[in-house]
Amino acid sequence: MIEFNNVSFKYDSKNPVSIINNVSFKIDKGEFVAIIGSNGAGKSTISKMINGLLKPSQGDVLVDGMNTKNVSASRIAKKVGYLFQNPDRQICCDTIRKELSFGLNILGVSEDETKSRVEAVVEEFKFDGEENPFSLSRGERQRVVLASIIALNPAVVILDEPTTGLDYLECTHIMSVISELNKSGVTVVIVCHDMELVYDYASRVIVMSDGEIIADGNSHDVFRNKEILKKASVIPPQIIELSTRLGENFDNVDTVNEMVSAIIERRNAV
Repeated sequence: MIEFNNVSFKYDSKNPVSIINNVSFKIDKGEFVAIIGSNGAGKSTISKMINGLLKPSQGDVLVDGMNTKNVSASRIAKKVGYLFQNPDRQICCDTIRKELSFGLNILGVSEDETKSRVEAVVEEFKFDGEENPFSLSRGERQRVVLASIIALNPAVVILDEPTTGLDYLECTHIMSVISELNKSGVTVVIVCHDMELVYDYASRVIVMSDGEIIADGNSHDVFRNKEILKKASVIPPQIIELSTRLGENFDNVDTVNEMVSAIIERRNAV
């Protein structure tokens, strides 16, 4: 579905320093992958190369068989939906219904099909279709943008810090919608600093540092690799940090319920 082959990227051809340096990885259809690392590690650059906003300076990025060097970003947009950190960068219409229709109109979807998809999404999200998106809270505006992406029926959804500025309930709702999309077969790539969220939802984690991939594996193993996390300036989820401190008898503990069960088991064994 997504493939990076020896990809490097620099914003200025005269600048010898690459933002991304010789990166290779593959994401299969239906995966839920998180890209993590410190600020400036290259995470957002990777995500913008997936949807064609940025083109590699070296190497190739393939999305569903399309080489992003050879196709327009608008063509890639038919396959890839992108949720930016700030929803106000994506909202451009004065009603929710118009906003949900906007991308479909740009892609040339028929009027009847557009109306059908928009009404289905309005119903799913319980929107007032005539409400102005800019009258809503930040969390609600983020939901509008997410809904507009869902209306496009993308094969891939990229999320760049999707829960920044949201409260717990807003964050939970956004991620539950994303989780259901993933269960339906949509490939999800999330760039995120919230390791609790990453651990709760992503099955695979790619760790970046200074424009290079330093780890790529399942979340259970990656978050228990102290050396990798230190190099990437990443603090593990609390449950993982606790289980690591408690020692080898808690190595397989991934949730609070598992931790409680493990503690009770150890207590009864004494």
